[in-house]
Amino acid sequence: MQHATPAAPAVRETLERLLASETFGRSERARKLLRYLVEREQAGEADRLKGFSIAMDVFGKDGDFDPSTDAVVRVQAGRLRELLQHYFANEGVAEPFRIAIPRGGYVPAYELNAIRLPEAADPARQAEVTTTQSEQYAAASDDAPVAALLAAVPTSAPAVVRHIRFFWMAIALVIAMLGVLILRQGSGVLLAGGEVPATIETTGETSSIAPSPISEALPLVYIAVKTSSPDASRVAASLRAGLSGFDTIDFIGRDADSKIDPVADATSFVFDILAGPGAGDVTIELQSVATGRVLLSRNLTAADSAPSAVENHIAGILSTSLPASGTIYSYIEQTGMEIGLTQCLLLNDKYYLDQNAKTHEAAYRCLETLADSGAKSSLVYSELASLHLEAVNDHYAYPPDATTEKAMTFAHRALQMGPTSPYAHRSYGYINSRLGNADEALRWMRKAYDLNPYDLAMAAAYGYGLIFAGRYAEGTPILANAVDAFSGHPTWWDFGLFAGEFMLGDTKKAAIAGTALRTTATKSHYLAARLIGARITGQDNQARKLLDELTAKFPKFAANPRATFVDRKYPADLTERLVRALRDAGLGSAS
Repeated sequence: MQHATPAAPAVRETLERLLASETFGRSERARKLLRYLVEREQAGEADRLKGFSIAMDVFGKDGDFDPSTDAVVRVQAGRLRELLQHYFANEGVAEPFRIAIPRGGYVPAYELNAIRLPEAADPARQAEVTTTQSEQYAAASDDAPVAALLAAVPTSAPAVVRHIRFFWMAIALVIAMLGVLILRQGSGVLLAGGEVPATIETTGETSSIAPSPISEALPLVYIAVKTSSPDASRVAASLRAGLSGFDTIDFIGRDADSKIDPVADATSFVFDILAGPGAGDVTIELQSVATGRVLLSRNLTAADSAPSAVENHIAGILSTSLPASGTIYSYIEQTGMEIGLTQCLLLNDKYYLDQNAKTHEAAYRCLETLADSGAKSSLVYSELASLHLEAVNDHYAYPPDATTEKAMTFAHRALQMGPTSPYAHRSYGYINSRLGNADEALRWMRKAYDLNPYDLAMAAAYGYGLIFAGRYAEGTPILANAVDAFSGHPTWWDFGLFAGEFMLGDTKKAAIAGTALRTTATKSHYLAARLIGARITGQDNQARKLLDELTAKFPKFAANPRATFVDRKYPADLTERLVRALRDAGLGSAS
């Protein structure tokens, strides 16, 4: 990555896009810190960017602030670096340059984005180059040596241009070779294992996937320990324990092969454990094995890697990286490498972030196709079980005639195929909660949490289960911790937190959790939570708008919200409190 000196207007434009992005949307402190650092640097005041002045100017600390005992600046700067990495790996992948906060300081740096496509100065010349490269890729796909492609990079080109061309040629080669594998399926050419690769045909939001081991392949994840210290060993041990519990990846308990294959390693990733910038610090970097691209970087201080704290920090890193909503799957999707099960898990995650009939059917059909093809992964059946129950709860048209019994059948199958799978145990607990078996539901959700305490999603499910079993004081802190640690969480976490805080009497926190549901208007109980929150905080205009929206979109719920809460097996005291609050907010008689 080469440093650049972009013009001030370009820096301001990039900064505003960052601050308005979804990545930074849920972190006011990160937005405030980033704006301060960039604006001070642009104003020629880089020498002011010290921990003490940042603590006072950004975080409101007074003259007694002691950076040796108060780590707020270091912690927030680390969080900011993580968000910047995430933004430029996802929403900001096409930005002309990157804003970075180098470790060991707080002065922003600006780096050329080496993965951005170069501008085509001459359309005619670009067309000629594209045609020539297409012919070369076609030749390579017919078993020509890879060196023939690399020879196409002019040695006289500037270093940055050669780097860009090399990167995109490597990506094109991967795509071309995958295309050849798919095209050869019909001619009977087999993989080394004697199986035919999967064929993906996308129509709208659904997928058709032919039977194949490739269809169930998951990202491969390795660990590489590159420093020696007690702290690094403890971090590595915690990281290994956490990685082994995630169903969404295949953890390889050995170092990655030093010989990189752009095709074989396209969905392989490595956690490097390195010496950090300070004494006792340990840095964890997540990289793509094929490209070396850093997807996440987190520095742990000696206090962070202490025995009492290391598991919480590793849980945050892994929950940010490994689920379908995390860094690895985002990278796979953006590079076009999703296939089979990874594609289905991405669709499944999109449903839980935006719950409606369309996103539900896309995810369900994808997983259903794998199941019909004889899938061996317990993940397929555990996620089908949960989606099937969602169809029952929200009366989706697909699958037709959905029943709780069918959902339970899927959950049983998931447990049989994955007796140590946290996802299978969670889905089984979820269905039991729907059947009103509160104790049984909690037992299974607790098992899921015990099987992988490093997965915040399992902690959230357990906390949610406790709340909707009426054990608000136990479940709310667990769910609140998960929500606070993982900004990319699904909306049902926020609704569960709303219910818990509401029943504990903390109306301010309940209203904040309800506000987080603002992007979802397809569920009556979500709108109801927002209405109650607006009423609590005295936002009368907003409350009237939400009341009108709830009445217009969900007349059946508006006429009798109690029926919905009873149908969903809410605890009796929660039902009564919700009905009373809706009545106070003006929802008819709220019978």
